[in-house]
Order: sequence, then C-alpha cells, then structure tokens
Amino acid sequence: MPNKKRLFLVDGMSNIFRSYYAIRGLSNSKGLPTNATYGFTVTLRKLMKDHRPDYLGVVLDSKEMTFRQEQYADYKAHRPDMPEDLVAQLPYILRVCEALRVPVLRIPRYQADDIIGALARQATEAGLQTVVVTNDKDLSQLVRDDDVLMLRVDKNGENLLNEAGVKAKYGVRPDQSVDWLGLMGDAVDGIPGAPGIGEKGAASLLAEFDSIDNALANWEQVKKKTYRESLRDHADQIRFSRELARIDLNVPIKLD
Repeated sequence: MPNKKRLFLVDGMSNIFRSYYAIRGLSNSKGLPTNATYGFTVTLRKLMKDHRPDYLGVVLDSKEMTFRQEQYADYKAHRPDMPEDLVAQLPYILRVCEALRVPVLRIPRYQADDIIGALARQATEAGLQTVVVTNDKDLSQLVRDDDVLMLRVDKNGENLLNEAGVKAKYGVRPDQSVDWLGLMGDAVDGIPGAPGIGEKGAASLLAEFDSIDNALANWEQVKKKTYRESLRDHADQIRFSRELARIDLNVPIKLD
C-alpha cells in the first residue's frame, strides 16, 4: 500500500542524549547549556521538513517507577544519573515541542518503548505506516515491512531500516530481537541475559537455532563450551531476561 499515511514516533530520550553528546560546549549568554536543546530542535525540524509526516509525536519515559522495576529491582538500577547540564535543558526541550505543536506522550509506569509499541500496533490496525525515530536497538523488535520502520539518525546521516535492514545492522531478524536481547542481556538496563554470551554470540546462536526456546532445548548441540554451559545452567534467567526486553504492546493509550 504505497499511499499509506505515516505516523512518526520520536523516541525522545534516545534523540535527546544523541544531541547532548554530539554537540558540546554550547550555551546562551546567561551560561545556560543549550547543546541538547539545539540538537533536538534541529533534528525535529529536519524531520518535519524532509519527511512531512502525516502524524508526529515525541514519546518520553515515565518519571514514576515502571512495571519492570516493580518486577525486578535491578532493572535500570545501576544507570548513572542524568548529567545536570542535560537535566537543566529538559524544560526547554518540552517548550520547543509545544512551540512546534508536536504532542509529547508520557504514561505513568510505562517506558517510552512500550508507548511506541502500543501506538505502532494501533497504527498498523488503522492502516497507517509507523516510522520509529530512534537509535535504540531494543525497538528493532517492532519492525515489520510496510507497517513499522526504524529511522536511525547518526553522524553519517539517516538510515531507514526495514526487516532486511535490521538483519543487516544487528545480525538478527526483527522477530528474533527479543530473544537476541534476552541472550545478550544489557548491563546498562540491568537485564542479566546469559552469562558469557555477548551480542555476536547471541546472534550466532539464533542463526543456528532460530529462537531461545530451541537453543535451550538443544543446548547439548552447542559447539562452544561456555555457551553450552550458560544455556544449561541459566535457562530461567534467560527466559526472564527475554520478558524484561519484550515491549508491552497493550499500554493503556489510544491512538488519536
């Protein structure tokens, strides 16, 4: 359906952090840091000018404890605090969105990933195409050709990923992404994963066994000893890690 209307969902913190680290030493005459505000504004305006989305929203994480933190105390518990000079810019970034008339979406107890996932599902059901603007690999699990695409923005420019693009970028299909994250874990997010199995190892196991369940059922066939023992000894932890990484598509939000 080439004439589908398009919904662009901007992963707010992914793009704010990217702007903050890409541009340094920028402030106004009063000494207020402006690097993240400037970079985010440029990104948003370029998105609107170049892509002319039919619908557009910026999605942010909840300030409250999320349901994952309620399930697992170590989830994101060891993340460093946000830099103070970035915290100072957040109110101005919200004002930029207001000035550009771009709605900002946040729901208590849910992460931005879950809100994006729920809205993308509803958009697909409504016959829209969703473009998720993020550099966060976790959101690759949402990609479905013609329905949900992922737009990465970095120093080399823009890269629009469909299912084949996700496979080329990460080494796994979008429908394998949750299993991939469950195996490799994420130290920043506090997802334990399978001890001794990293990003490339997880991708190679899925290339051979297709899924976590199949890898666990056939752990004795795994050639590498450390991987074999990790699958044998940590099956419950691996399955739990997969569920922590899985985006909740049933967030109580209605696509307007």
